[in-house]
Amino acid sequence: MFQLPFPVRDANASAGGEPLGNLPEWDLSDLYTGEDAPELKRDLDWLEEACASFARDYDGKLADLDADGLLDCVLRNEKINQIAGRIMSFAGLRYYQQTTDSGRAKFMSDMQEKITNFTTPLVFFTLELNKLPDDHLDNLLNRNADLARYKPVFDRIRAMKPYQLSDELERFMHDLGVVGDAWERMFDETIAGLQFDVNGETMGIEGTLNLLTDPDRANREAAARELAEVFGENVKTFARIHNTQAKEKEIIDRWRGMETAQTGRHLSNQVEPEVVEALRNAVVNAYPKLSHRYYKLKQKWLGLDKMQVWDRNAPLPMEDPRIVDWPTAEKMVMDAYNAFDPRMGELAAPFFSRGWIDAGVKPGKAPGAFAHPTVTDVHPYVMLNYLGKPRDVMTLAHELGHGVHQVLAAGQGEMLSSTPLTLAETASVFGEMLTFRTMLDKAKTKDERRILLAGKVEDMINTVVRQIAFYDFECKLHAARRNGELTPDDINALWMSVQAESLGDAFEFMDGYETFWAYIPHFVHSPFYVYAYAFGDGLVNALYAVYAEGEEGFEEKYFDMLKAGGSKHHKELLAPFGLDASDPAFWDKGLSMISGFIDELEAMED
Repeated sequence: MFQLPFPVRDANASAGGEPLGNLPEWDLSDLYTGEDAPELKRDLDWLEEACASFARDYDGKLADLDADGLLDCVLRNEKINQIAGRIMSFAGLRYYQQTTDSGRAKFMSDMQEKITNFTTPLVFFTLELNKLPDDHLDNLLNRNADLARYKPVFDRIRAMKPYQLSDELERFMHDLGVVGDAWERMFDETIAGLQFDVNGETMGIEGTLNLLTDPDRANREAAARELAEVFGENVKTFARIHNTQAKEKEIIDRWRGMETAQTGRHLSNQVEPEVVEALRNAVVNAYPKLSHRYYKLKQKWLGLDKMQVWDRNAPLPMEDPRIVDWPTAEKMVMDAYNAFDPRMGELAAPFFSRGWIDAGVKPGKAPGAFAHPTVTDVHPYVMLNYLGKPRDVMTLAHELGHGVHQVLAAGQGEMLSSTPLTLAETASVFGEMLTFRTMLDKAKTKDERRILLAGKVEDMINTVVRQIAFYDFECKLHAARRNGELTPDDINALWMSVQAESLGDAFEFMDGYETFWAYIPHFVHSPFYVYAYAFGDGLVNALYAVYAEGEEGFEEKYFDMLKAGGSKHHKELLAPFGLDASDPAFWDKGLSMISGFIDELEAMED
C-alpha cells in the first residue's frame, strides 16, 4: 500500500524537534547489495533465458501436458515470478526511499522495462490455461496432489476467462502496461516535488498534512489553506492524470466486456460484488450513528459552532501532545503482540533488529506507510514516516501486522502467499486493535481513556467511513468519465458530493477543499482499492469480538488463517470463527463496535 511524498526534516527529530531516538533504516542487501551487484546481473541473465525457454517448451502445448508435466510448468513459472519479484522489490524499495533521485527512478524504470520485455512471451500461460476444458483440468488436479495445491491459483486465473481477449491483444496489453506505469510515476514525482510554505517554513506534503493534527488551530488552518492553494495550482496536472488513467481503464474494461469499472477489482480481491455492496450500504446507512454522531461530540469538545476541515483530525483539548520516542513505541507494540501470543512477538522482533524497517522522515522519501512482502525466500520490509505522535505508534502496529502476516504466508510459496486486498488488512488491523486495547487497559484517568477511545474512533472512521466515501467518489468518477473528459471543476464537484454526506452537518467546507482528491495515491495506483480498508476493519472488528468472548483455540485458528495466505477464500478462512462476510448482518456486527465506543464517549459526558 503505497502512499505519497514529504517534509524536509531531520530523520531523528520529531516535528517539534524532540529527539525520537535512533530510527532504523532499511538494509536492502538481503535482496541485492546495489545496482551493480553481480547477483543482480546473474538474476537478470537467468530471467531472460528462463522466460525464453519457458515459452519454447510450453507455448501451444499446455493442453498436451499430463499432471506431472503441468506441475513442472507451474513450478518453473513460480520461480520466474520469484526472481522477477526480487528484482522489482529491490528497484521499487530503493526508489521509495528517495523518489526525487533521478538515478533511482531511471533504475526502476529500466528494470520494469527489461522484465516486461522478458515476460511478454509468457502471456500465453494464463491464456492457454483458460482454454483447457473444466473436466480436463479437474482430471489433472485429481491425479497429482502437489498440482492440486495450486487449484486456488487456477481458480483465480479462470475467473478472468469470460473477459479474456485474443492472444495477440493480450500480449499488446501486457506490453502497454509500462505506459500506465509512467502515469503513476508522474503522479508520484509531481506529489514529491510539491512544496508548501506554512508560517515561513517550506515543507513537503507529509509535513504539511501532519500539521492538520497540530494542537494550534491557526497552524491547522494555515496548513489546510496552503494545501488548497498548491493543489489548486496543480489541479490541471492531477485532472489530466485521472482523466487518462480512467479512460485507459474504460477502454480496457470495454474491450474485455467487464460489467462495471469495479468488476476487475472485485475479481482480483476474490470477493463477490454483492458482498462489497452489502459492506458499502451498511457503512453509508451507519453514517448518522458513526461519523455524524462522533463529530458532533468533537465539535462540543473543541467549543466550535461549526467544524472546518482542518478540525477533523485535531487533537482534543484535554490531550497531552506528547512525543513517543522510537524505543517506547517499539516496546508498546511488542508488549501488545507478546501479550496476545509470544509467537507473534518472535515473528515481529527481527523487523526492529535486522534493518527491515525504514522509519525516519527524509527529503524525497515517499510519504505514508506500507509493508512490502518482497518474495517468499527473503522477508518483508516496512516503511514508516515516524514523527512520534501516538497515532504513529498505531501505524507501526498496523504495518508490523502486515509484516507478520507476510512472513507467515510465505510458506505457501510465491503463487499462493499473496492475499487479496480484502484479507490483506486482517493482521494489520488486528495488530492495531491489540495495541489499542493494551493501551486502553493501562489508562489511569477518565481523560486518558477518553483520549484513547476518541483516537481509536477517529482512526476507525478514517478507515471505514472515509474509505467508503472515497469508494463512492471513485465510482462516480469512473462512471462520469465514460461520458467524456472531466474538467477539474467536474472532479471537484464529484469529490464534494460525498463529503457532507459522510462527515455530517457538524462541518462546513472551506474554499479549496474541493481539490483535496488530488493527493490520494490509491485513486491512481489501485483504483477501487479503498474499500479493502473498510472490509478489513469490519472483518477484524467481528473477529476481535470472537476473541474477546474467549473463543477456545482462537490463537491457533488465527495463526492458521494468516498462514493460509491466498490459498483460501474468505468464506473458508472465516468459517472456523463462525463468521460469514456474505451475511449483511456481519458488517453490522463490525460497525457496532465503533458505535459502542461512541456510546461510551457519550456516557462520559454525563
